[in-house]
Amino acid sequence: INGSFDGKLDTKGSLEIGENASVRAEIRGDEIVVGGKLTGNITASNSLKVLSTAHIVGDIITPSLSVDKGAVIHGKCQMLTVKGHVFNIEELARYLEVEASNILDWANSGKIPAFKEGNDWKFERPKIEEWIAKEKTKQ
Repeated sequence: INGSFDGKLDTKGSLEIGENASVRAEIRGDEIVVGGKLTGNITASNSLKVLSTAHIVGDIITPSLSVDKGAVIHGKCQMLTVKGHVFNIEELARYLEVEASNILDWANSGKIPAFKEGNDWKFERPKIEEWIAKEKTKQ
């Protein structure tokens, strides 16, 4: 993307936001490179590279983050391990872009793969990815 964009981006593979870009979006992808202005949360399943010209206002979730000197990030960053990551309800709600109350209902009813750790529901990423794939084929 080298111009302006407003909305939602859900990509497979690589996505690059150029130095002159101005983007307001929730972004999900495998490998993401940001060089311009971005307002919105980023979930990169493999890696995120933030170039020196980037200005990000939003939260980041990725297992691999590279930030060049001069880049600006206003938000939280959550580093996930690709394999074996366990979500809590709030993390999974952000990841799936649904309300936390929906996740709780699904866990209590057995609709989503989950396990209890003390009083808290936990969700293993590989099982969630498999569940997502199965749910998509039902539609």
